[in-house]
Order: sequence, then structure tokens, then C-alpha cells
Amino acid sequence: MAEAFDILVIGSGVAGLSVALAAAPRRVAVLSRGAFGEDGSSAWAQGGIAAALGEGDSPALHAADTLAAGQRRNDPEAVARLTEAAPATVRWLDALGARFDRGAHGYALGREAAHAHARIVHARGDATGAEVMRALRAAARAAAHVTVLERRCAFELARAADGRVAGVRAHGPAGVELWRAGAVVLASGGIGAVYRYTTNPAYADGSGLALALAAGAEAADLEFVQFHPTALAPRAGERGQLPLLTEALRGAGAVLLDARGRRFMPALHPDAELAPRDVVARAVWAEGARGGAFLDATRAVGGAFPERFPTVFAACMARGLDPRRDAIPVVPAEHYHMGGVRVDAQARTSLPGLYAVGEVAASGVHGANRLASNSLLEGLAFGRALGERLAQSAPEIAPAVLPGTRDWRPLDAAADAELADLMWRHAALVREARGLQAALAELAALRARLPAAAHGGDRLLLAQRMLQAMLARRESVGAHYRSDAPRAACA
Repeated sequence: MAEAFDILVIGSGVAGLSVALAAAPRRVAVLSRGAFGEDGSSAWAQGGIAAALGEGDSPALHAADTLAAGQRRNDPEAVARLTEAAPATVRWLDALGARFDRGAHGYALGREAAHAHARIVHARGDATGAEVMRALRAAARAAAHVTVLERRCAFELARAADGRVAGVRAHGPAGVELWRAGAVVLASGGIGAVYRYTTNPAYADGSGLALALAAGAEAADLEFVQFHPTALAPRAGERGQLPLLTEALRGAGAVLLDARGRRFMPALHPDAELAPRDVVARAVWAEGARGGAFLDATRAVGGAFPERFPTVFAACMARGLDPRRDAIPVVPAEHYHMGGVRVDAQARTSLPGLYAVGEVAASGVHGANRLASNSLLEGLAFGRALGERLAQSAPEIAPAVLPGTRDWRPLDAAADAELADLMWRHAALVREARGLQAALAELAALRARLPAAAHGGDRLLLAQRMLQAMLARRESVGAHYRSDAPRAACA
């Protein structure tokens, strides 16, 4: 009989570790695709954590900005829960030992796009994710109730005789393993590697969402994919993860220039470089087609770059660019998925026994376009809340699970690249019906050339469901932009 735990968490980023820590004293196992706490997007997050901590700010004002950025396609109750939990979430991290940037009167609060107030808490300028993960990893390693299972990839949800999710089958160092649990929590992050260019690491490939879809879980908002406006432009032949140039640079006064050195955002939006991400990203995309776009922080940051934005500075210098004196070539890149596994206010999916938190979940807080610095916040706040609920009433562990029906079979590198390329060509920032239909045909041809669907086939299913959702929404709203459809009014 496989070892059993009260709670099994798939993913070791901020969402997963928040669940694990808050679930004490329940026995929790955390499955990590790679090295514990280092394989997902959380540690790469340069932006901070949004929280109403400053004078004149409030959770209600934070909620208003969140709803506006999401084109009011958000769930207002979910937004209220998130913004009200934000200040306590930051203080919880403080208590765990996270070292946030401070000024003379407390947290050094920054402002980012679509925020009406300075409310972003950062750590080491542009290394917030790394610092938060350092604190969470240390706390989880020290927690007697948490077991870490590294280098394991879940490929099938295990079911009990009554149909509820009761564990997972995973491929690990010794082959296929079965891990049973009373509750299974998906905290597996985003879908970045489904696209040719992304700010996410390779492990953020949609496998957790694909796992849930293959098991029949309901999804929502799969068409809403956010592209960050300012990733460092790729070198010839480069693909995959691109260095992110944090939005805090534009918050500090950096400007976007066209190929002739002229600003282009003031003519497009009253907030110029601090317009919502979808607006800025499409503008950068358009300028790229006309000769290129550049982020110029030479005046706004200048010689203070190494101290204020050390992560960005190091990435630029590694490319032979000195951002203290050079404008930086930028392109949009896939950044965040607002859609995911549909969950209710208690983070329950449509499958009994399965929960989801963080980017893999469609919780309703982001609507059609996520507000900057609400992503770490969502994973932390909703993860912690779920952990506390499961600590009080975790489901009983099923005495047995049904036999497995699937094999471990990842996509090969060539198929991975073909999938990412077709999604980038047809399902990136600007979409239209003919391109989406062509992508579905290319996807079907790719599937026909592969062996029988297994783990890798799930990701093809994910791409298919995303394309179908993009085709079905015949309007342009937030991050979903159809060149052949009208812009929707805010609801």
C-alpha cells in the first residue's frame, strides 16, 4: 500500500507552500517537479505584493483597481476576500522572516500600472519572489508536518471507489509512484511553456491544469492569457524563458520608445506607460512589427540601476547592454494565465477531493486582465486560507484507490516546440477566427503523429481547450483581443 498523507500538494511555489504551512498539524506532502521551491515561477517574480498598507489607501480602493483592470469580469466577492486579506498576508510573511524593503516610515511602497495608489511591497528591489520563496522554503523545511518529495511529476489523478480524487500517480526517481491523500491540492502554476516566448521557467508548462482537464475538471476563462509588455528581446534562435524587465521600472519613470527614439504610449492611453498590461503589451507588439520597441530607464534610474533593480541589471549586462546608458530592446512575452481550473470560494474544484490555488486556479479575482502584483498575493492569501480550512476538516483518506489507466509519456522536444510555435503564431496577443481555426487543425495533425495520448497528450488537450475558448469569445475584452471582433464595453 502506498504511503498516505492527509493533504497532498502538487507544486512548491508560493501557493503550494502557503497551503502546506497553514495546514499544520495535518500531515502534508509537497510534490515538486524539480528542486524544492525552485522549479516554478514564484522565485522569478520581480514584481511585488499588492496590499493596502499606505496612508489613504484601503482594501476597498485596492479592490476597485483590481476590478477596473479586470474589465469588471472579476468575481467581486473573490476580489474583496483577496484585498482584505492582503495586509495580513504581508505581515504573515514578515513573521516568517521575509525581508521586505523599508523606508523611514515602514514598508517602501511602490506603484505599478493601473494602481491608483503606491501599495506594492518589494524585496531587494526586483527580487520579491526570490525573497518570499527563501522564507517559505526555510519554514517548510523546518516544519515537522511537511514532507518534501522532489523531482516528481504527477501524471494521473487517483480515484477512490466512490469517484473522489484520493491521490496521484507520479513519475519519480524510481519510476511510477502512487501517493494517497485525503485532499489533493493543485498549486502547479501557469502555462508559459505552451508559448514560444514566456517570462516563466520551463516547468510552468500547464501540466497541472492539463492533469485536471484530462480528469474531467471544469475550467474557466482559458482565453484570458496575459502577456507582459517588457521582456528582454530574444537573440536570434532563442526561445522559451526571456528575462523579465519588471513593471516597477515604468513605475519609477522609465519610458517606452519606438525605433526612432520617440515615446508612443502617451498617444494611446492617458496613463501612458502605466496603462493596463494588455494595452501596453499590444502597443509594444505593434511597434515590434514596425522596427522594434525599447525601454529607456537612463534618466529615471540611471546610475542607481545596480542597487534598485539588480536582477534586471544583471540580465542586461549579460546581454552586453548597460541599462544605465542604453535603451533596452523589449518584446511582449506570455506572463500569466487568468484562466484555469474553476474553483469556488473554498478553492474546491468540480471534482470531489481536488482543490486548486494560485495561477492554476480560476478563482475569479483577475477577470479579463490581472492587476500587477496581485499574483503572488493570490497564491499566498488563498493558499493560506485553504490550508487553514483543511487543517480543521481535511477529508478522510480513502482505504484504497482504483487501478491506474495511464502511462507516463511526456512530449518530446520537437512536439513541444511545434506546440509552442503554433500557439505563438495564432493565439498570442492578437487573434482572429481564421488563425484560431488553423491552429486547431495544426494541433489535430500534431496529435495524429504522436503515440496514444498520455501525459503529453494532456497538454495538447489544454491547448485545444484554450483555442476553442478563444474562438468562442467573439469580443475583445482585456487580455483577449480579437482583430475580427469588437471591443466589449466594461460590464
